[in-house]
Amino acid sequence: MRPIRAACLATATALVTLLACAPVAATATDTDSAHAKGKDRVITLIGRLAQQTRFPVNPGGAPAQGDRTVFRSVLFDENDNEVGETGGTCTTTRVDNGGAEVCVVTYTLPGGQLEVQGMLFGILTGGLPTIPPPPFDNGITGGTGEFDRARGSVHAETIAPGERRFTIDLKH
Repeated sequence: MRPIRAACLATATALVTLLACAPVAATATDTDSAHAKGKDRVITLIGRLAQQTRFPVNPGGAPAQGDRTVFRSVLFDENDNEVGETGGTCTTTRVDNGGAEVCVVTYTLPGGQLEVQGMLFGILTGGLPTIPPPPFDNGITGGTGEFDRARGSVHAETIAPGERRFTIDLKH
């Protein structure tokens, strides 16, 4: 039970770092059910960071392998309508050469959820979190509801402090 708790804590810290440095934003630009029609589609969202907590391996010390971040962001469409939220965790896997984190994120949207995971590089500069982090791409690993067979990728870029644009490229 202790290793699982530690693993969840590390993942949460990395994700919090990821979201804190690159806010999430969501804009749903395609509302047709791609699952029902068997078509690919692109959804653009804007995420705004709502909560973030970092769980360092060495409290008060420099970033270290195993640090975790947990975060939650609210997602908005292009008309600034709230359409869902994200929640996830990130774990620091490397602190040298710009640092790296592995993140697992769930996007909760009308019609179902999307599971996304991947690496974020260059998150640390000089041992401190970078602001803003560089753009990154993560893979869609699955989903529920209309996203139950979803594959593809999510491109994220910071557009303002605590705010990111997510371009979700769904492949069915």
